[in-house]
Formats: sequence, structure tokens, C-alpha cells
Amino acid sequence: MKGRLSVGVLGASGYVGAELLRLAAGHPSFDVALATADSQAGGPVGDLYPSLAAAYPGLVLEETDAALADGLDVVFCALPHGASQDVVPDLQKRVGTVVDLSADFRLRDPAVYEAWYGTVHRHPELLGDAAFGIPELFGEALPGAALIAVAGCYVTAAALAVAPLVRAGAVYPAGVIVDAASGVSGAGRSPKPSTHFNAVDEDFSAYGLLAHRHTPEMEQAIGAQVLFTPHLAPMNRGILATCYARPVGGAAPVAGESQAAGAARAAGPDPLSVLAEFYAGSPFVVVSDRSPSTKATLGSNTAHLTARLDPRTGWVVVIAAIDNLVKGAAGQAIQCANLALGLPETAGLPIAGLYP
Repeated sequence: MKGRLSVGVLGASGYVGAELLRLAAGHPSFDVALATADSQAGGPVGDLYPSLAAAYPGLVLEETDAALADGLDVVFCALPHGASQDVVPDLQKRVGTVVDLSADFRLRDPAVYEAWYGTVHRHPELLGDAAFGIPELFGEALPGAALIAVAGCYVTAAALAVAPLVRAGAVYPAGVIVDAASGVSGAGRSPKPSTHFNAVDEDFSAYGLLAHRHTPEMEQAIGAQVLFTPHLAPMNRGILATCYARPVGGAAPVAGESQAAGAARAAGPDPLSVLAEFYAGSPFVVVSDRSPSTKATLGSNTAHLTARLDPRTGWVVVIAAIDNLVKGAAGQAIQCANLALGLPETAGLPIAGLYP
């Protein structure tokens, strides 16, 4: 792989696109040659995001056109769900690696896509070609990948928490419950009545009950049946996912039983030890006794995890915290690209969070 790589970011006006540009500016091998944003075309990046002005003093946003990406080494697509389907097939003929951050190529079964997104997939032949983008869980498919479908933010948090326990046979792959709260940036940059400051401030609400589109992707990534309830929290960034599963071999709790009897009944592998062993050597995962917080992940590509086996109720509880714009989107996309391009996995990615 040559020393410097030419990079394009399609959909650079959104929060994820801006985060891709921020992280790419500090990447030792990336040179951003193209940034597109149809609604802001013709304007300098620094005018839209003054935080990027020093990094990109001469970069002007272009209209989205696959032809502009001709010859680039890697292109990140941060386009709305549905839009990537019309661009990616052409991009694949023009660039070395395409990293898509929409939901368009994540699901393997086009029928499942149609059921949850309400539209027929226009390029189902590409679904089997896309490497799924959670490196800690599916990294073996990433080296040399030409098309990568980066996992969704909720899916990343839940899968990192629960998938190792399912794979180890420590919990049953049915009836997994995921309650997750996200910062408002997860809803995107476009204003909506439900994400207006006056709607979100001093509020905490659940949405997408029983029907959130991340559910089938979550089930695919975890390898389990999932009941998923997302929540909107009054913060800019972050996801906190609290996940519940039944331990394998654990019998139903008995009313009035002693703590010792409950411990014997729920005996099984310690879920925290399972996670610690699974992620040993993973640079972007912290497993500890500490209860994770979104503040600890701010601005970093690191996921924080903990787990408990509750002998009283017979449930395993696993908690994960990530920054939804970094490990849940732009950072994970660059992590995937690093592996696909033969670069160090950690290149250009912050491990430590910002505090306070």
C-alpha cells in the first residue's frame, strides 16, 4: 500500500460526514480530495463547520457525483438510507474501496430489507458482497474488502455487548432485551419537530416501539432474537445500551429462595470474564467492573463494557457505552477502512475520550 491515500467523503454536510472529515484530518495516511454535499454544494467546508476550517482551508463541497471520485483509493458514503444504492454500484467501478455508512448493504436478505424499510432493494446482488463493519466481531472479512457496510450505532453497542456471550454459549439466543439511549446527533443534522431543542431538553423518551429498523440488523449481528427499545436522551453524543439475556443452564427463579440457592441455580460462566477473554487484545474495547458512561467515550473510538450475572432474578445484564458518531459511525468506518487497506487498525483514531 502506498504511503498516502486519496479519500472522498460523500454526504459531508451531515454530522457523520463532518466527523469523518475531522478524523481523516488526523489520519497519517489520508488525504481528503473530495467532499460532497448536495444541499451545501459550492460552499467551503469551513463555512458550514468552522471547527474544520483550519484542517481544510481550501476544500469546497461538491454535488454528489460518482465520476468525481475516479481514481480515489477509498470513498466513505455518509448518505441517507436509500441514497447509497444509487451511487455505490458506480463507485465500485471507479475507486479501490467503498465504505458505506447507511443501512443499504448491511442486511443479507433482501426480503428482510423490504419488510423493515418498506421498499424493494435495487441492488440485492451486492448484499452478499459487503463485509459487515464491526471489526471486533467480523474483522476476518475486512482485509482486502472492496465494499464495507458499517454497522449502525445502536447495533454496534448491542452486538459488542451480547454477541460474545451468544457465541460462547453463555446465554440463550432468544428473548434478548436491548434498551438503549442515544444522543440527539443520532437523528441527523436535518431539523425535525421531535429533535428540536424545546422537544428534547428536560425530556427522555422511547420511540420506534417494536418496529425500529435496527432490529433485524441487531439480530443478524448478535445471532439472537432481540426485543429492542431505543430512547432519545437530552445529550449531543453517546449511546448507552443495557442488555438482558438468560444464562444457559439457568433455571427459573424461585420466589423466596436464598441468595445462595439463587447463585447455585444460575451457575454458569461469569459474563464479565467471557467478555474480557473475548476482547483481550482489542484496542478499542474496555471491559471492567465499572459501569460504563457515555461521557467516558466522548470523541473516542472506544467501547466500554461491563456485565453481571444476577442470581436473584436469573438474568445476565450487559452494559455498553459508545460515542454514536465515532465508534457508532465515522470512527468505526475508518477502523474498517484501515483493515481493508492493510493499515494499522488504530491509525488516525482516538482511543481516549474527552473530559470534562
